[in-house]
Amino acid sequence: MKISKIEHLGFAVPSIEEALPYYENILGFTCYNIETVEDQKVKTAFLKVGEVKIELLEPTSPDSPIAKFLEKRGPGFHHIAYAVEDGVSNALEQVEEAGIRLIDKAPRKGAEGLNIAFLHPKTTQGILTELCEK
Repeated sequence: MKISKIEHLGFAVPSIEEALPYYENILGFTCYNIETVEDQKVKTAFLKVGEVKIELLEPTSPDSPIAKFLEKRGPGFHHIAYAVEDGVSNALEQVEEAGIRLIDKAPRKGAEGLNIAFLHPKTTQGILTELCEK
């Protein structure tokens, strides 16, 4: 697997509308995209910091993974996403062969039209890891 960069850092928030003033007015970032990913039950907002993106994640349903995360841990760091050059499918095969537990057995569509898949934090040093490709 060849990782080319950190694609984004994901942060769980109860409300994007309430979180954006901090990121825009205090930190000086600009939100350039807000979208809902229905199958993941999440609304996302993207901000750029140099070459890295920040993704704010707001639950759209009480049974969404983000709602469960917020209930258990509160707002904050949720995941790191890496861009892979050799394709998410190929990367999933490689990490599974190395003993990494997969949340997604196959890529699926994520925000910004990316193909994505998640690796389980129990086998990734406690950090929820997302693999992405355009």
